[in-house]
Amino acid sequence: MQSSSTRRRRFVYSLGGGLGHLTRALALARAAVRDQAEGKSHHRTEIVLLTNSPFAGFTPISQELGVHHQVVRLSHNLSRNETANRVVDLIRAERFDTLVIDTFPRGLGGELAPLLPNLRCRKVLVHRDLAPKYCSQFRLSHFLHHFDLVVVPGEPASFDDFPRAKRTAPWLIRDQHELLSPREARRLLNVRSDDRPVVAVIGSGRDEEIERMQCFASQLASEFASRAAVRFIAPGSGRRSDSRLPSRSNLTTVHLWPFFLSILGVSIFVGGGGYNCVHEARATRTRYIGLSWPRLYDRQRRRLQDSERAADFEQARHRVRTAIEAHPETLSFRSCNFDNGVHGAIRAIDAL
Repeated sequence: MQSSSTRRRRFVYSLGGGLGHLTRALALARAAVRDQAEGKSHHRTEIVLLTNSPFAGFTPISQELGVHHQVVRLSHNLSRNETANRVVDLIRAERFDTLVIDTFPRGLGGELAPLLPNLRCRKVLVHRDLAPKYCSQFRLSHFLHHFDLVVVPGEPASFDDFPRAKRTAPWLIRDQHELLSPREARRLLNVRSDDRPVVAVIGSGRDEEIERMQCFASQLASEFASRAAVRFIAPGSGRRSDSRLPSRSNLTTVHLWPFFLSILGVSIFVGGGGYNCVHEARATRTRYIGLSWPRLYDRQRRRLQDSERAADFEQARHRVRTAIEAHPETLSFRSCNFDNGVHGAIRAIDAL
């Protein structure tokens, strides 16, 4: 039996809305839980995950982490002050030995600034790329010295030269051996052919972005009906916006999370410029077409490479057509070999 001295209780702060923050936090927490289960860690890890993502209600968090871990869901409809007050109360009430902050070193609304100096625990910042104006306006560099470790998950960031920074490969919600085979993935996506090109259009982000991507997927389904299988991927059927989306009889919608599980069955992947979509496509060498959505903090256009970036839906449609017509035989099966950076991050946190 493990002694109580090996217990590690980690509070993972993942506010910011959307699905990206939640997926990245789950990838890290899931790796910690699995490393313990597989005997790779000598610590008994307990996770407290804080999220305000509107997607949290139907994301199978308990399946990802197990029932012995705590998930605290804050409504995304709370005001900034209400959210800040709830966070402060929660952190003061909880007992944990490691605090992991995703993206925002002073908290989403600055609520962590007065707390950090007095928290007697290890403090870890997951440092993603942020808009320079935001970094300068709130003097984020002045908060870094409060952190014992700054983890940079797979892409350049403003403070990645910080002395206590640790760079890792991009964080992914599944390891390579967990991905479905191309044939299994296509069956999950309701595609019966093993050689027909599959175009997956991701519907996530804000409600208006989901609707626009659904409309685009419908256009692709009509244009390429005889040459490709087009699938609109919605994260889950429980989101209220699903019922508000117009019905499109020509389009097959697949409610699936995580989509990454089935990516080897996909030939062409169309999404935004968010962290998870981009790095999932690159890790598996999937042809990617990204539309950069405007964000307050995240610089999606900068993340996308020229070969991935589409200026608008018309250019995205043209790139889909070009890929299907140019080399259809190269779009079916491929191999991949990637390193999931969450494991390096867990080792670095354990070493504190």
